[in-house]
Amino acid sequence: MIPRISYRVFKVFHRNFIVFKKNWISNITFNFIEPLLYLWALGYGLGVFVEKIDGMPYLNWLAPGLTASSAMWASSFECTYDSYMRMSYQRIYHAIIATPVNLEEVILGEMIFGTFKSLLYGSVFMVVLFFLGLVSSPWALLVPLVLVLAGLAISEMAISWTGIVPNIDSFNFFFTLVITPMFLISGVFFPVNDLSIYIKAIAWLTPLYHSVEIIRALVLDMVKPQLFYHVLWLLSFIILFYKIPIMLMHRRLIDK
Repeated sequence: MIPRISYRVFKVFHRNFIVFKKNWISNITFNFIEPLLYLWALGYGLGVFVEKIDGMPYLNWLAPGLTASSAMWASSFECTYDSYMRMSYQRIYHAIIATPVNLEEVILGEMIFGTFKSLLYGSVFMVVLFFLGLVSSPWALLVPLVLVLAGLAISEMAISWTGIVPNIDSFNFFFTLVITPMFLISGVFFPVNDLSIYIKAIAWLTPLYHSVEIIRALVLDMVKPQLFYHVLWLLSFIILFYKIPIMLMHRRLIDK
């Protein structure tokens, strides 16, 4: 199956964006407030008792990782629960593909919208970090580009799961067995190097780990040539897994 993609992808994005504008306050609250609570509880609270990491206070080390995780939660929720609602309950996918827009364009539009939400929430969180004095490098201006890569990679994972779940309750497995472990072992809260070799190998395979490494380096002025490998891994992940959500959703909605 060769995906047929055109400018109509952005029609799908535009439709989702119009709906988002009507409820943006409630949409942004969870994905924005929760990282701030982590920052306050762990950075300003627990961080007082934690030794410096890489020569810096725990709060400064923690903040960039929470930026990446904020983007992850935004795209994962958008491309699971929200996408499933549009597909199964509101029947919006069925309505759209009755027009010249095909299913491949619908799914790519969904992933682009999930990426947009990653970019939005991560960028807003970065602005807050800037005013808190937790951004120490002009390299941080490149963080939105990383958020786009991270958001697209997570969106592919999330909508692939949407393509196979039998019902909406099954997303509990995705968040409990995939997203939450990735959140905990990808270097957001503690250095991955301190983990066992097996856990490090699992962490290395996750998009969040590479996103955290890049964003932390950009925010804390720790840019090194090795960051290129993290970027390359994210790009490779996006390219390799790009067709999977399209095939799964095609099988669910067209081939059944």
